[in-house]
Amino acid sequence: MRAALIVIGLILVGVGVWIALGRLTYNSTKTEAQLGPLSVQTTQEKAVPAALGYIGIVIGAGLVIAGAARKA
Repeated sequence: MRAALIVIGLILVGVGVWIALGRLTYNSTKTEAQLGPLSVQTTQEKAVPAALGYIGIVIGAGLVIAGAARKA
């Protein structure tokens, strides 16, 4: 259990840093116009909000600390 907390915490910290640096994106598709069976759609690539990255870093660090402090 102790090792699992540390590993999960490190993964969260890594993903949090990746998000905070703006490297993780997602595609957003929006229908601009529709006329009968024809539609015009645009796809835009957006970055995941950096606040989620900071939250991931904090939670991940907490898990690493909890895993390291937990007695076997």
